[in-house]
Amino acid sequence: MGEEKRPCIALAGNPNTGKSTLFNALTGLKQHTGNWSGKTVGRAEGRFLLGEKEAVLVDLPGIYSLFSAGAEEACARDFLAFGDADAVAVVVDASALERHLPLALQVMELMPRCVLCLNLADEAEKKGIQIDDKKLSALTGVPVVKTAARTGRGLSDLTAALEKVMEQEPHVRHTLFHKALPADFGKLLVEGEKLLPESENRPLILDFLWQNEEDVLSEEVGEELRQWRTRCNGYFAGEEEALAVYRKERSLCFQKRAETLTAAICKKDKAKADTTARMDKLFLRKRTGVPLMLLLLALVFWITAVGANVPSQWLMSVFTQLGTECRSVLVSWGSPVWLESLLMDGVFLTVSWVVSVMLPPMAIFFPMFTLLEDCGLLPRIAFQLDGLFRRAGAHGKQALTLCMGFGCNAAGVTACRIIDSPRERLIAILTNNFVPCNGRFPTILLLTAVFLSAGRPWMSGITLFVVIGLSVGMTLLVSFFLSRTVLRGMPSAFVLELPPFRRPQIGQVLVRSLLDRTIFVLGRAMTAAAPAGAVIWLLQRIPVGDGTLLTQIAMFLEPLGGLMGLSGPILMAFLLGLPANEIVLPILLMFYSQSGMLVEGGSQTGAMLATNGWTWTTAVCAILFSLNHFPCATTLLTIRKETGSRKWTAISFLLPTIIGICLCAAVHGFFCLFGLA
Repeated sequence: MGEEKRPCIALAGNPNTGKSTLFNALTGLKQHTGNWSGKTVGRAEGRFLLGEKEAVLVDLPGIYSLFSAGAEEACARDFLAFGDADAVAVVVDASALERHLPLALQVMELMPRCVLCLNLADEAEKKGIQIDDKKLSALTGVPVVKTAARTGRGLSDLTAALEKVMEQEPHVRHTLFHKALPADFGKLLVEGEKLLPESENRPLILDFLWQNEEDVLSEEVGEELRQWRTRCNGYFAGEEEALAVYRKERSLCFQKRAETLTAAICKKDKAKADTTARMDKLFLRKRTGVPLMLLLLALVFWITAVGANVPSQWLMSVFTQLGTECRSVLVSWGSPVWLESLLMDGVFLTVSWVVSVMLPPMAIFFPMFTLLEDCGLLPRIAFQLDGLFRRAGAHGKQALTLCMGFGCNAAGVTACRIIDSPRERLIAILTNNFVPCNGRFPTILLLTAVFLSAGRPWMSGITLFVVIGLSVGMTLLVSFFLSRTVLRGMPSAFVLELPPFRRPQIGQVLVRSLLDRTIFVLGRAMTAAAPAGAVIWLLQRIPVGDGTLLTQIAMFLEPLGGLMGLSGPILMAFLLGLPANEIVLPILLMFYSQSGMLVEGGSQTGAMLATNGWTWTTAVCAILFSLNHFPCATTLLTIRKETGSRKWTAISFLLPTIIGICLCAAVHGFFCLFGLA
């Protein structure tokens, strides 16, 4: 006897309805993520208890309509129509029913077992919205459950409703059955219904079969249905006007039904103030929204710059003491001198620098960035950037992937999957590296604090804000160049669903940002730093000519470094920092130190850099090159995976590097012209 098949429940809904929060609440840690077969669209799947049985829960991509042509819509509708889903829970925002019900009605017509989940019920109540869920259930013919996934409210009612519909016979609803159909198409419709699996007579499946231009049908559908779809396409090839009318009427039919239902079951207390509407009047207007966003980002960067100094110096002193004790232990054990030097002057020194320089700013920046996301401000920042990206010939969603890049460029590249257009997705992938990730932030922060703040902490925040502005400007400029040359085309429109303003769950934010982002990225950096430190230690000790292999590499790069206002050792550090941007500064300080002693604090770091010829102009050029140079190895591998092309991966390496070299050379030339260098 084989294992009994688990029931499969799908979660469908618009973006920003709390669908992913509901999925996480139901499945807990019993989940895994991946991609839909043949697609670059993320797929989340988990297990949860449905009564006494364990069921599979599939979180479908957030979409706005089953009839759209995007990759997310294709994945969702094909899974519902031809996948293994036994039932579906349609998640809608209870505070925006009229906008979200059209998709719910489409899914209800498609799926014989359905539950309507009115999520964010607490948000609706705060806005004074009263929903008669029993009346809505009677009008739609499906169970209706109110939930608040963030607090766990209504989850047991939802699972009970799903368990109940699984026990009932499938019920097909024809409430919106094919309006405005051309007369002759009715005959083709009847033929197609007879060919459907299990003869369930689901009308929306037929729409998918003849509307899809690409062949996305599974093998189970059968050759007869494929031929039927071809006949439908052939029929409508000479009836373009009729087809346009049909599609328009189908969409309007669902929208009008949603408006009617909303009017019948919703009442709003106008006396209760809508906090989101009031705040959006400030944050979404250009005159007030843009300055507020700029001030908010400047505050985040200032707090990060100032707040990282004390813990960074403390960690430096701790690692110095720890290094002294570890060296004493190795000596007492009688370890060879070369092994002691390799472990302490190579591996330990590099890892110590990565932790002490990286951890404090990440531990401050990531939680603050996550708070902006959790309370609803981050999507509004993306909204303000949308117009700029469209004028640059790119997709508006690139603003969201850019924000992701501030945390990790590899994550930003992966996030480009949300862009449907292959051309615009490629532009977003190639330009994501122009915003500094968390690995470059510590270097930029330290150079800013030591050379550009003039002893005034508030200057660090302003300077860092200007640097971020330059990175966004460069992203837009390169996007504009690509969209007018090798990736020419018109930008496509998109809908950005803005979530309501919510009080952030500070505890969850801290755990999520520290564990999922800070510790994860720090672990990756340390993994790269340990072997890199050993390699650098080895390069320092391989004699070549009058020096070592490391000094020869630095001397070889000196002419190019001098042209850029930098030096050979600085370029060598960037080059050897390919495994992870976090180790660029530790490599350089190891080269300058030669003694293997860990320097303590930013002041001693600044003194070491100044002793080796650094000035404020060197720092400016180093910051510019840090913003504009090749991606780290992890990001390059991610680009190779996402594009499937070695050519575009090579371009993503060369494009920012060439721009960085030219930009630094131009700025250095300007400094020399006015006697500043």
